Amino acid sequence: MYKEALRPVWAEINLSNFDYNVKQIKAKMGEDREFIGVIKADAYGHGAVMCAQVLRDNGVKTFAIATLQEAITLRKAGAKERIIILGLTPDMYADTLVEYDIMPVVCNSDNAKAINDAAAAAGKTVDCLLAVDTGMGRIGYLADDTEYAVEDVKRIAALPNVKIFGMFSHMSTADCVDKTYSHQQEAKFNNFYDALTKAGIEVPFRTLANSASIMEIPSVLFDGCRPGIILYGQYPSHEVVKAELPLKPVMQVKANIVHLKFVPADFSVGYGRKYISKKPATIATIGLGYADGYPRPYSANAKVIVNGVVCPIAGNICMDQCMIDVSNVPNVNVGDEVIVMGSDGVNSITADDIADATGTINYEITCAFGQRLPKVYVK
Repeated sequence: MYKEALRPVWAEINLSNFDYNVKQIKAKMGEDREFIGVIKADAYGHGAVMCAQVLRDNGVKTFAIATLQEAITLRKAGAKERIIILGLTPDMYADTLVEYDIMPVVCNSDNAKAINDAAAAAGKTVDCLLAVDTGMGRIGYLADDTEYAVEDVKRIAALPNVKIFGMFSHMSTADCVDKTYSHQQEAKFNNFYDALTKAGIEVPFRTLANSASIMEIPSVLFDGCRPGIILYGQYPSHEVVKAELPLKPVMQVKANIVHLKFVPADFSVGYGRKYISKKPATIATIGLGYADGYPRPYSANAKVIVNGVVCPIAGNICMDQCMIDVSNVPNVNVGDEVIVMGSDGVNSITADDIADATGTINYEITCAFGQRLPKVYVK
């Protein structure tokens, strides 16, 4: 139990494993490419400020986030590196972008003009990335409509206080075995770049590769890569070849038993009476619930590790607590450690296990655990 956590439940973040993953990724993508550390969503639940420091120690000079608030948090924590905001920023926040020296993504000359005007008022020049939609369907100039895009980008290029740093797009199926669509996106990205350069628009920097691309599509690494989930020791999907990149999980979720009760047969536990003991049982309670990111739909299949024994959750996961059937754990006591996600060296419960049982992805599991759980950093 860690007193600084202020709770008998915590997310344990192993910075040595994070450092290991960074080094493996750098070797895979090549030292000559810009490493853009994606630490949005509080570093996928792992803590952006602490993860940024490990990236910094490894020579990473560019971070990517999703919201202005995330960028401001990094700046207030002392980050001096380039920070790219991967989403679009409404005109009304242009002055905030400029104030905190954040690189915006743009795909509209009117939006770029608002940023230009804010930069001019502050006596600054702002670098920007052009967003190109090659098939994700999210944001960006439509890659197939180069006629419109070229004319609009020309208007951006003419702005005195905005400078085109480069262009980016995002892969939608790079983590699938079939890379056909990924290569179609690659072709559209290249065609869009060619259309801009033929029109006399300078685009010094290109970034397309996400985690799966870094692992399996070397032709899209270009000038910079944006590793995300692989930083945290998780693979983008079950379809990627894990042997392409050795990784170590960075987050474990642990708790201490706060209460034990010995119940008779036919005793019900939890909302909806989903657990009724078939014989006398020992029930433990931990202070972890769905408000902490432990998915309620996981209840029926959920398992934890207590003193080397895999135990089932008893009944529905509550908002702030859940119960465990520890009847098979010898000499169990209040205060004993419970591994909710992680490994004791023999047994393991992974983010993928929880995700698979609840119909989601490992990204969502780590992000959710990172929202309310106190983080304890270890090496």
